[in-house]
Amino acid sequence: MPARLAPNDVRRMHQSLHHLVADAPWNDEEMLAEVRRYVLPTMQKQGPVVAWIVDDTGFPKQGKHSVGVARQYCGQIGKHDNCQAAVSLSVSTWNSSLPIAWRLYLPEVWCQDSERCRQAGVPEGIEFQTKPEIALQQIRTAVEQEIAVGVVLADAGYGNGTPFRTALTQLGLSYMVGIESSTTAWKPGEQPLPAPPRKPGRGATPKRLQRNADHQPVSVKQLALGLPSSAWKDVAWRQGIQETLRSRFAAVRVRPAHRDYKRTEPHREEWLLMEWPKKESKPTKYWLSTVPEKTSLKSLVKIAKHRWIIERDYEELKQELGLGHYEGRGWRGFHHHATLCIAAYGFLISEQNRFSPSARAGNLGLSVPELPPDFRPRGSPRSPRTT
Repeated sequence: MPARLAPNDVRRMHQSLHHLVADAPWNDEEMLAEVRRYVLPTMQKQGPVVAWIVDDTGFPKQGKHSVGVARQYCGQIGKHDNCQAAVSLSVSTWNSSLPIAWRLYLPEVWCQDSERCRQAGVPEGIEFQTKPEIALQQIRTAVEQEIAVGVVLADAGYGNGTPFRTALTQLGLSYMVGIESSTTAWKPGEQPLPAPPRKPGRGATPKRLQRNADHQPVSVKQLALGLPSSAWKDVAWRQGIQETLRSRFAAVRVRPAHRDYKRTEPHREEWLLMEWPKKESKPTKYWLSTVPEKTSLKSLVKIAKHRWIIERDYEELKQELGLGHYEGRGWRGFHHHATLCIAAYGFLISEQNRFSPSARAGNLGLSVPELPPDFRPRGSPRSPRTT
């Protein structure tokens, strides 16, 4: 980049670019807002916003000085290891998606070490937040900014939490979120027992819902295994690289059961969507959703499976635009680097959406400027002296 921008003074330009990322006091949240205002209208020309996608991604790291680094689960390598993690919120149409919020997850061990945070440039006032809490903060900001609304999509790391789902409902948002097979719910048509009548001379009238030995909720796995074979339908949701993606699904209306014995009203009914591929011995995935009751099974599946688009985003951001290449240690540089990568990605999305879907499959005709003839990448060996 310095060689393209200043071929006659590469070192000075390199220092300037490094300062822009690591030290310059520009606001990354304001920059992301500008990127959104530039890109989202071009996305919406090809179709409406259908989803807000919550996700997090990890960056393997060696050592312990990079801000937020700790031993935690890293999706990039599929196990717990030393890494950084960031939470993002993306706005998506059926064809495109764009991260509009990005925040480093700061583990609790970091928040308890003020000196370590000071050295890494963590702003004062940053306190420990779980990933779902960070995501909810990003979602609340998006609501306040009146961004075009979509169904909130998230994996089980977020969807398992009743407080997360409840907060989305309180914000007036629908969701389709993954849950674990152990999540409990009442069978279709069932709900907890009402509070018993007050017994004479026994104090206040009971208000909390009841269960007994013969009336208990079940895990969603038990519920799925108990469905008749006719409940499972073969559904295709999109065209993959080599073939149409399809699997078996079932959907029923249920009431979640989490701690409803402490409530005076049962949880509202919502969709329980389940996937059971033909070659598997048991169901593999489960979702809870508050999309409208009249939504078809095919539409439920299409919404649930739309989270794939964020995996594509992260793959392209990391492999094509350098999202995972930042080698600094500070809070500001981490967020600035990601913001600039997202800005570049947003520009490419905007350019792509200027064309019809058929035209996008071909060459857009964008040219790449030539490097200076005497350019030599930093760190490369010198050419052998000619004789």
